[in-house]
Amino acid sequence: MGIEDRGSGAAQAAELAALAGLFSAGPAALLTGAGISTDSGIPDYRGSGTPPRTPMRIDQFMSDEAYRRRFWAGARVGALRMLGIEPNAGHRAVAHLETEGWLSGVITQNVDGLHARAGSVNLAELHGNGAVIRCVPEDHRFTRGEVLGWFDTANPGFADRNAGAEITPDGDADVAETAGVRVPVCPACGGLLRPDVVYFGEHVPQAVFAHAERIVAGASALVIAGSSLAVNTGVRLVHRAEQRGIPIAVINRGPTAVDQRASTRVRIDGGTTETLTALAEALGA
Repeated sequence: MGIEDRGSGAAQAAELAALAGLFSAGPAALLTGAGISTDSGIPDYRGSGTPPRTPMRIDQFMSDEAYRRRFWAGARVGALRMLGIEPNAGHRAVAHLETEGWLSGVITQNVDGLHARAGSVNLAELHGNGAVIRCVPEDHRFTRGEVLGWFDTANPGFADRNAGAEITPDGDADVAETAGVRVPVCPACGGLLRPDVVYFGEHVPQAVFAHAERIVAGASALVIAGSSLAVNTGVRLVHRAEQRGIPIAVINRGPTAVDQRASTRVRIDGGTTETLTALAEALGA
C-alpha cells in the first residue's frame, strides 16, 4: 500500500487497518524520529522545505573553542524558545499504546525528551538526552538549566539580545554572532562540558543499542514513525527485525531508506500525530 494510493478516505482507512493488523501477533516495537516532534514545534533536518543544515561534529566541538561558543550560545537562546514545547498528541498516543500493552517499548532518535515527558517507560534514547550535561574528564552530571544559568552569569543579557534567532532541529538556535561568548565549564573540576548526546561522528553507546535490540527482540513487528532512516543506527534495527522475520511498517511524510524493502508491509505517507492517534483508537487503547 503505497504513497500513490493515499488520498481517499477509503484508502486511508485501509492503510490504518493494515497497520493495526500488524499488532494481531503481539506488541510491536516503535522507532521514532524527528517527524514525531514537528507537531510540538521542533523543526526536522530533512523534511520537505527544510533548508540545508550542517550539524556540528564531535571533533569540531571538542577541538575548537569557536564551535563550543556557537553551541552554548545556541543552547541558551534556544532554551527561551523551548519553554513552550510540550509533548503532542502523537507522543501521548505512544505512551498510551505502551501502557495498554501494544508496544514492547519505544526507541527514539530524538534528544528532546518528549517521549519520557509524555509517559513512555521502556524507552531507548539512541542519541541521548539534551537535558543532561556532563563534564568530559570526570563525568560530573548537571541539568541543562543549571549550566545555562552559569552561562547567563558569564554572559549577561546575551539571551535577550539574540532572542529572535531561528530554532534548529535539536532545539537550539542559530545565533549569528558568538565572538566574546564565555563558555561554561565544570564547577567541580574546571573541565569541558558537553551535552549527553551522540554527536555526528560518534557511535551510539553499546548499552543503549543493546536496549533497543531487546525492544525489537520482544516485538512481533517494527513500526517506524517520523524518520527517513538516513542515520545508520535506525537501519541496523531494521536489519535486526528482518533477521527475526517480523514485518515492518513505516509512517512518514516523504521517502525513507526502507520503502522498497520486502519486509516493509505497510507504508503510510502521512503525519505521525494523526496516524498514531488513529492507531490507538483503532486498537482500543
